[in-house]
Amino acid sequence: MKDHRRKIVPPSGDDPLENEIARIRLLTKDRLRQLWQRQHGFSAPRALSKDMLGRACAWQVQEKAKGGVDLPSQGLLARHGSKPGKGDARRHLMLGAVLIREHQGHRHIVTVVAGGYSWGGNTYKSLTAIARAITGTPWNGPRFFGLRRLKSEPLATQPSAECRSE
Repeated sequence: MKDHRRKIVPPSGDDPLENEIARIRLLTKDRLRQLWQRQHGFSAPRALSKDMLGRACAWQVQEKAKGGVDLPSQGLLARHGSKPGKGDARRHLMLGAVLIREHQGHRHIVTVVAGGYSWGGNTYKSLTAIARAITGTPWNGPRFFGLRRLKSEPLATQPSAECRSE
């Protein structure tokens, strides 16, 4: 049987950026969480794997050293990305964003993932499906998680939900 794990190859040159990224790859999950805290000023989502934490931390180091995505590339990505549907909340949330909703004394944590939304060990295509699973009744998912409100509803009556892009 073949071993499909990637081997960590030490950097071949004296590039400080390559050295730092190689160092990040060797960190434990606890050390990556500490690095995330220093980089972002808040705790990393519990749902992120060691690999995702390492990639995110390495991206931050690379972005600081070389800058983020340049404007022409941002425009290209925007033009070739899918057009958001009416009220498509996922379009406005970055991968890794965490939604926290208290409901009937229980805290529910949802993470935005590539295939939709992760909650309770499963991936759902929509927030609405998760809201229905939590409550047992039909709900508008973005509204349940505090991402949308009725025009007649003041902000103070929104459900208590936190949203952090992480």
